[in-house]
Amino acid sequence: MTRKRTAIVLGGSGSVGAALLRELFHDEGFDAVITLSRRSLPEAVALARTTGRTLVEKLVPEMKPAALAAATLDAASAVEGELEGFSVLGVGAGTGKLTLEQHRAVDVALNEAFARALRDSGKVQHLAFMSAAGADATAKTSGSGAAGMARYNRVKGESEAAVSASGPALVSVFRPAMIIGSQHTPWLLEKALPLFSFVTPAKYRSIRVEQIAQAMVAAAKHHPATSATYHYPEMMALIASGQRQPPAT
Repeated sequence: MTRKRTAIVLGGSGSVGAALLRELFHDEGFDAVITLSRRSLPEAVALARTTGRTLVEKLVPEMKPAALAAATLDAASAVEGELEGFSVLGVGAGTGKLTLEQHRAVDVALNEAFARALRDSGKVQHLAFMSAAGADATAKTSGSGAAGMARYNRVKGESEAAVSASGPALVSVFRPAMIIGSQHTPWLLEKALPLFSFVTPAKYRSIRVEQIAQAMVAAAKHHPATSATYHYPEMMALIASGQRQPPAT
């Protein structure tokens, strides 16, 4: 008998979030999805309708840590059975225009509140959390906050540390490099990068939004023995392991 699970998702409105919701709604291992967002997500509503799965939209109009934590705990309290946590929340384009504290207010504070609430619910053992390649909590805080720069990497590193310290027993951190299919990735760059994959270090190879989603779902369905960090090669291995079928009995 297939084990049924409920997924609770933070960040479903972004490009990776949309891919993650599609993956969850089409995966037979999940029969319900909870989304935490400022407003309703039309694509999630449509997916629930077409797949016949249950969708619970928990709206948090004022997305602040206390409100998010309260909504997360409330949503978790109504779940019976296994509950799997997913966060793909992060500032998309425009991080270069934010101050360090504005960036931290989203990537660090909100993710930390979500992770802590999942732990405090007593129902979540594993959180799949998306960060970014190059994340480094010791990087410099000066200079531009644009993606890939030191300050950006610092915030991503701090978010990883906060989630790992405050969250469930197991935290799987996913560090994609350039994301193909993201609304924030320039079209020309999407086309050019794969041509240079043979000279790109494996951990920094570009990856599709669907592949990130598949890797996160695979980790949620087959919990790793310990918390771990996944770059491109490890994400591809997770996808491969998730696609293997168990032997017939």
